[in-house]
This record gives sequence, C-alpha cells and structure tokens, in this order.
Amino acid sequence: MSLNIFWFLPTHGDGKYLGTAQGARAVDHGYLQQIAQAADRLGFGGVLIPTGRSCEDSWLVAASLIPVTERLKFLVALRPGIISPTVAARQAATLDRLSNGRALFNLVTGGDPDELAGDGLHLNHQERYEASVEFTRIWRKVLEGEEVDYDGKHIQVKGAKLLYPPIQQPRPPLYFGGSSEAAQDLAAEQVELYLTWGEPPSAVAEKIAQVRDKAAAQGREVRFGIRLHVIVRETNAQAWDAAEKLISHLDDDTIARAQASLARFDSVGQQRMAALHNGRRDKLEVSPNLWAGVGLVRGGAGTALVGDGPTVAARVKEYAALGIDTFIFSGYPHLEESYRVAELLFPHLDVQRPQPATSGGYVSPFGEMVANDILPKSVAQR
Repeated sequence: MSLNIFWFLPTHGDGKYLGTAQGARAVDHGYLQQIAQAADRLGFGGVLIPTGRSCEDSWLVAASLIPVTERLKFLVALRPGIISPTVAARQAATLDRLSNGRALFNLVTGGDPDELAGDGLHLNHQERYEASVEFTRIWRKVLEGEEVDYDGKHIQVKGAKLLYPPIQQPRPPLYFGGSSEAAQDLAAEQVELYLTWGEPPSAVAEKIAQVRDKAAAQGREVRFGIRLHVIVRETNAQAWDAAEKLISHLDDDTIARAQASLARFDSVGQQRMAALHNGRRDKLEVSPNLWAGVGLVRGGAGTALVGDGPTVAARVKEYAALGIDTFIFSGYPHLEESYRVAELLFPHLDVQRPQPATSGGYVSPFGEMVANDILPKSVAQR
C-alpha cells in the first residue's frame, strides 16, 4: 500500500531544543515558506497547519503559501463554535479554488478550556462535540451544493447555500482526531479520515477497530492516519543521541510546569498522551522505537519514532498494517528534519508522492547523476 506522508508547519515556533529559548527560531513568513517549499520539492504530500492562540492563523498561512508551492496540499484547521458553518464553507471553497484543489480540512474541537473561553466558547466537552456534529453536518451539505435548513440545539441556519463550489467534488476531504466516545461517534458519521496521535500499536489498533465498527454500523468506511514526530539518523545510536539532545535543556521544574498546564485540558487524547510518560524522563521508550520525550513539554502529539531509516520504516509499516495510510510527521527543527526524513526514511517506504524536480543530469560533487547524452562515456559508466 502506498503511503501518504505529510509534514508539519511549526507556526507556534521552532528550534533545536525543547523547553528553552536557546536555539529557537523566529517563525516568519520567509521561514514557513522555506519549509513548505522544501516539503513540496522533497515529495511530501501535504503539510498540517496547527491552530490555537499560540499559532499563526492556519487559513492565512495556507493562503499565503499557495502561490509559492506547486503540488503541496494544505491541511487547515476547521474550528466549530467560533465561526459560522456557512461562512466556513465559503472560506473552504475559496481556498480550494485558489489552490486548484489542494485544500484539506482538519476538524478541531479544542481541548483547552482557557483558550476556548478566550475565543468566546463556553461549552463543556460533551456540548462541544454536540455543536461540532451540527456544524459539520451543515458545512458538508453546503459544500456539496445543498441548500440547508437546520434547527439544532447549538446551531440554526435557514437557506444556507454556496454559490461558488469547490474544485474537489463532492467537497474537500475532512480529517479529524479525537479519542473520546463522542469523538469516535463524530468520526464514524462525518469524516473521511480519522487521525490518532502516536500511541503504541496495540492502543492504535483498538481505536481503529472501534471507529471502523462505528462507521460500518452507519454504512460508511473511514480511512485512518497517525500524527508522529520522527527522529531518523544514519544509525540507531545517532538517532537516540539526537532524541536525548532534543530534551537536554529540560529540567524537572520545566517539565512539572508544562504538565500542570496540560492537565487542565479536557481532551481525552491529551490525557492518553500524558499517561505514556507521567511526567517522568526515565522511561520514555513506551514501545519499541516509540519515544514519549516530546510530550514532556509539548501538548498534542507527544511521541516520536526514533532510529535509522530501516528501523523507523519497519515501525511505520507496523502502523500501516493496522490500516493506516496517512502519516503526518514532524521534527525539530522542521526545515532540516524534512530533508533527513526524505533522504533517510523515504527510500525504505512506498511513498505516494509527485516526482521531484530534476537537476538536469549533471554530476554533482556530492554524488553522480548520469546523463549519457551529456557526460563522457567513461564518466557515465562509472
């Protein structure tokens, strides 16, 4: 099975070390453009753009990068509760047209009560999922060309419609991740691809089975994806050294503060991530080559696959065997790590990607590319 491999745009910041300003990079448009263009050229299928008050706006970032990329797709956050579903449908269709069909959308209900309150959303966990279901029903139908009247508990629209349709038909695909029962019910009814964070394969298999059964009960099929960091090097020893270096500036107080802040989240997925390490740095390999060090201070995706190319590829294939066809990777810092992943991991996987640009067949001082009609025969046959 060919795999869809996406990369990540660090609109909340980037650097060489976690939990410190040392080696941190300013995230400006030029840097995001560098990462997006690298991902585009290297053959990543798309980029995930995060959302939240610590991030640049995902929609504006995507729109700004459309003109400077060619094939790259943009997985943009869709936030129920803080925008009308009809307005969001118009924005989605516009982005899809402007990008010539390169727009994807990631439904994000949110898990930080403080942030949600700051955005004017005061619903509890269960109510947010109720509102998300209503939002998504309207959003999907409007994008698919229907005129919608909807009288829900949280959202009411009358005569909602779209005059200018998206390029992708019947509409751009919808991605979504959530570990609670309510989240799985939403996924089974509404989305094309269900995302999980990087838990051990046995836990991921359980979630996939649950969502697949729920979708089948509604006569639907759902694809599956996973969100992971990657630390890949030429040898396993170098990869594990890089993992330790990434958290080398973390002290116990920094970890404790980060975990206390993340503990206020009502996200079941975040709780599952935290349970992998429990704030301790002495037992971070939670499954073979699956390392939970990132989650000591980072919310959301907190695990990384660590190893050389063949080792990480073997772990990726274990997840693929469970039914996962889409992998959203990231690594610190994101520009350099995009090259490492493409150079060290891609050759060991069946990656579904566009053909990269060629350099004309000339000999590089870093390796030979042979073109018989340009090079002397003695060189071309070396």
